[in-house]
Amino acid sequence: MKFTQILRAVFTIAVVVATTGIVHAADKDTKKTEIATFAGGCFWCMESPYDFVKGVKSTTSGYTGGTVKNPTYEQVSSGKTGHYETMQVEFDPSVVSYETLLLVYWHNINPQQSDGQFCDHGSQYRPAIFVHDDAQRAAAEASKKEMEKRFGSVAVTILPAGEFYPAEEYHQNYCTKNSDEYHEYRELCGRDRVLKEVWGDEAGVAQAKMKSK
Repeated sequence: MKFTQILRAVFTIAVVVATTGIVHAADKDTKKTEIATFAGGCFWCMESPYDFVKGVKSTTSGYTGGTVKNPTYEQVSSGKTGHYETMQVEFDPSVVSYETLLLVYWHNINPQQSDGQFCDHGSQYRPAIFVHDDAQRAAAEASKKEMEKRFGSVAVTILPAGEFYPAEEYHQNYCTKNSDEYHEYRELCGRDRVLKEVWGDEAGVAQAKMKSK
């Protein structure tokens, strides 16, 4: 083999190795965040607690758990689609753990209410944790056992995550886009009052301790 051919071969190998490294690095970058999905009644009220948790990249209100594809809010509100109002949380596991997100979840629901949450009744408002892999399932089951030690029976179900449908745009970031209406609804629904009754001084503490900045 001539010297120039050897140089070309060496150069080709170097390019392949370098390119492979770039691809692997890109793959690694895309895996920096994970998804958690929670149902805790009105998704407007489940969004704000996670928006302030350091390590949470985004929150999306939506629907999951049912059989109707691309459901509308009106369809889900009828209670006939099988869907839950849910909150999908994208987070950086190197900053905040899934276990911490579970803690935030529990402190923002009534674990013993099975027919919905707070003033909202119906199958679409049932509390549930939708798990995306075995690790999340194990963590969710462990957290539920801890809650059962404290409360006895717990109405929250743990289900495999399925197709998630983002809710209509006007539902996204509702607590900030429609602050007055949101707080009025939250007060009329008695959410904070019941959370205080259920959790005492722990109500809202979990997320408050982890506010970014």
